[in-house]
Amino acid sequence: MTLVDKVQVMDGPALRRALVRIAHEVLERNGGTENLGLVGIHTRGVPLARRLAEQIRRIEGVQVPVGVLDITLYRDDLTTVAHQPIVRRTDIPYDVTRRTIVLVDDVLYTGRTARAALDALIDLGRPDRIQLAVLVDRGHRELPIRADFVGKNLPTSRQEVVAVRLEEIDGRDEVVIQVPVGEEKTEGGAGR
Repeated sequence: MTLVDKVQVMDGPALRRALVRIAHEVLERNGGTENLGLVGIHTRGVPLARRLAEQIRRIEGVQVPVGVLDITLYRDDLTTVAHQPIVRRTDIPYDVTRRTIVLVDDVLYTGRTARAALDALIDLGRPDRIQLAVLVDRGHRELPIRADFVGKNLPTSRQEVVAVRLEEIDGRDEVVIQVPVGEEKTEGGAGR
């Protein structure tokens, strides 16, 4: 299926503002940085977690540790994702036990990625608390999961795709809604 961009919903400055707001909300909810750790979910959650850590450092003057989590083998749809799924490296350079861990991802959709991340994280230790921060919450949950911190709530249809593009991976910062070729001229905006 070929997708085309329908509309840009966040540009670079909007994305940065959302991360600054999330950083403040994380600090407020957790009373600072004590025992706080960030874990980015592969792929785009990783640079988002690093950017969030940088914003927290600018606000508090404290470098919060950042880890990288690969959830490939924890997915419940592994057989439908790819014949030979790409397994990346999990690298969390600190003990997650007795910490508040903020899982960071780009888009919250069905909740299945977050569920897999919870399973993968708990296999590494027992955090005191796990919170979820996402850049975009697009709805359509299939599991009872919600984000604690959201950059943008974005109502969408199931036929639409939310594409987060980040400088570190894609060469530019933006969030766009994509549609299958032939549907890009539909009336209305996101969530038709």
